[in-house]
Amino acid sequence: MKKLQWKHIRWTVLVLLLTSVCIFRFVSGAGEFYARFIYPTISCFLSRLAAIVPFSLCEILVVVTIVGLMLYPIVAFRRKQRWKSIVRNEVEILLWIYVWFYWGWGMNYFRDTFFKRAEVVPCSYEEKRFKQFLSAYTDSLNAAFVQEIYISQSALERTVKQMYAEVPEKFGLTQPKDFQHPKYSFCNRLYSGVGVLGYMGPFFDESHVNHELLPVQLPFTYAHELAHLLGVSSEAEANFWAYQVCIHTTDSNIRYSGYFGLLPYVIVNTRSLLSESEFTGWFSTIRPEIIQQLYDKQAYWDIRYNDLLGKLQDLVYNWYLKSNQISSGQKNYAQVIGMVLSLPESWW
Repeated sequence: MKKLQWKHIRWTVLVLLLTSVCIFRFVSGAGEFYARFIYPTISCFLSRLAAIVPFSLCEILVVVTIVGLMLYPIVAFRRKQRWKSIVRNEVEILLWIYVWFYWGWGMNYFRDTFFKRAEVVPCSYEEKRFKQFLSAYTDSLNAAFVQEIYISQSALERTVKQMYAEVPEKFGLTQPKDFQHPKYSFCNRLYSGVGVLGYMGPFFDESHVNHELLPVQLPFTYAHELAHLLGVSSEAEANFWAYQVCIHTTDSNIRYSGYFGLLPYVIVNTRSLLSESEFTGWFSTIRPEIIQQLYDKQAYWDIRYNDLLGKLQDLVYNWYLKSNQISSGQKNYAQVIGMVLSLPESWW
């Protein structure tokens, strides 16, 4: 009798939590309420728990769940369990994981857009405005150039967190905590093989950075992943905050990483918006040393990239983003330029 009562309670709670995910997904403003008033508490608890150990709890959970789901039917059959009971139990486990994903972090996908929180209208393309940005950005990039970047991990974290703490409240970012540190992955070689420089672990609110990152990439990537931990779901917005946080620091290493980190997205936008001759003319104004760094970075990751795994990862991640209201999929990364252009230069 007690077993039946517990089962009934468990499924009732599960259904209520699943219903709440639907509410936060489809009811206007609910996702923003979660991000501002619920997520900060959940994030603090989960990331504090994760901080107890130096390794990734998120990866352990995923591996244990996959192995458990594979082994459970074998054990259950040996114990004479019915296949319907086995399927029902496995479905229940997957549903609890689904709920954990969204309540732990994933409902940040349903929050108000960056533009609504910034109280600005997304800018439409204007050639004059874009070229002004391009000129100012290129001048700053060239002036910020650093040949050899070195900054300790502790100094990087301290500086970036201090900058995030200054972000205006209207943007709705969670305040970073001293105990939140980026984790390295057990599967780092696999991530390098598919071109992943870092990722957000939603089950224990852990940010992860690829430990093969080049020094010039580390500050920008760390700031990007920290933005996700602070409640940002959009890849474009995470790039926006990584760029803004890095270029507003007084540390020359972090500042240059910010400009350099934005460069690939500037190139993508410039190539699509300007003529070939205009693009070539602009590209030639970038310092040769920076262009060489760009080529060296590409060569560095090309050696580690696995084409088959990379295409599979692109396909899966593209589907994942679109299923969570990022309609542009992986193209969302490059949309950071529209965010930069939508705010006045003095907004910070």
